[in-house]
Amino acid sequence: MKLDLKPFFSNETEETLSFCDTVDFTDVEWNGVHPFVSPVQIKGTVSACAGAAALTAEVSYDFSMPCDRCAEMTLEHRKETFSHRLLLSEEEGEDDLYIRVTSPELDVSELVREDLLLALPTRHLCKPDCKGLCPVCGRNLNRGSCNCRKKVVDPRLEVLKNWIDRE
Repeated sequence: MKLDLKPFFSNETEETLSFCDTVDFTDVEWNGVHPFVSPVQIKGTVSACAGAAALTAEVSYDFSMPCDRCAEMTLEHRKETFSHRLLLSEEEGEDDLYIRVTSPELDVSELVREDLLLALPTRHLCKPDCKGLCPVCGRNLNRGSCNCRKKVVDPRLEVLKNWIDRE
């Protein structure tokens, strides 16, 4: 979705522009997985702010990722809110307060895509107390325990264990 922000950059308007869009990010790949399983809903507003445009977007989406401990796929509904100050500027530059845009026309879906990828968790668990997989047999310990020997000793160190037992 493209928005014309020229009136906001030139302070020609004091009105607030509301927008709503649905964007399909199911083809986006992140860490080898396609986390967005349904279209992303975007609702937002744009207003003038001292020669810049203030953009706020509320995004809701369904998110599916494998758990980092047990590898089970999880599905959750998430909501994120993003706020940006956009500044129309021909020159490139780094600025912590503003996002510099070179055209008064803004592709909101691209900005939201970047925000969502930055907001995705770097470590994802199916539940906070996930027990993970057994390191010996690979059983999901959330579904029940296994009969594996919990303490696996490196066979190269077995000689040291026998030496300690003699004393």
